[in-house]
Amino acid sequence: MKSFTRSLLAALLVGAFTVPACAQDARPSATAPAAAQDKTITVFAAASMKNALDDVDKAYTAKTGIKIVASYAASSALAKQIEQGAPADVFVSADIAWMDYAIGKKNINESTRVNLLGNSIVLIAPKDSKINDVKIGQGFDLAKLAGDGKIATGDVKAVPVGKYAKAALEKLGSWTAAEPKFAMAENVRAALALVARSEAVLSIVYSTDAKVEPGVKIVGTFPATSHPPIIYPVAATTTAHQATADYLAFLRTSAAKTIFEKYGFSFLVSPTT
Repeated sequence: MKSFTRSLLAALLVGAFTVPACAQDARPSATAPAAAQDKTITVFAAASMKNALDDVDKAYTAKTGIKIVASYAASSALAKQIEQGAPADVFVSADIAWMDYAIGKKNINESTRVNLLGNSIVLIAPKDSKINDVKIGQGFDLAKLAGDGKIATGDVKAVPVGKYAKAALEKLGSWTAAEPKFAMAENVRAALALVARSEAVLSIVYSTDAKVEPGVKIVGTFPATSHPPIIYPVAATTTAHQATADYLAFLRTSAAKTIFEKYGFSFLVSPTT
């Protein structure tokens, strides 16, 4: 009797941990996840691109039915996230340095890299500020202009807009006096928000950011010769799936160019139809 009980118990245990044949057949095949992924492309893009790229992505989805999931942050943060294994198909950086970094870490398919867009940096103030028509040139006294207030930009050690801002101010001889007044933000949109809320009296942001925020006004433009060229490279990651190639091609079309230029970006490649 004891032997029968043990046999019955063993049979029940085996049954509990055995997957029925019908359940095994119901599991997705190895190719099913890839097919599902083909309907979605994940893009990691510089924060300054949000408004323009959202519109470009909508146009692409309308044309192809493929959904774009975009994550926006500082290029430095995105490059680090990709390095740590974050699932991204496309990386768009606001400078060449962070794209080079990602390539150096073997996270980018270098053959897909294209320098897609250009931009400029400007000085902004709250829309009701008394500061207007600032001439930005050699000897420009930004510290005096800010008075007791704060100047916002991205972290000058990592965030591209901050790096461009510091480079410009150093070349113009204005950095040393102005440095103590800077409030470093995690990305350009955070710096933009500080001025829109009048928590900073001035900020250095991209011209494209200033144009989409009604709470600020442009009071001066930095000479293009005062800083390295502002270039936005785009590329597929090494883990990107097949549909990504078509998306990258769309970014170079006349349709995409029209949208990017509407937001103030310059288009650095010859557009395709």
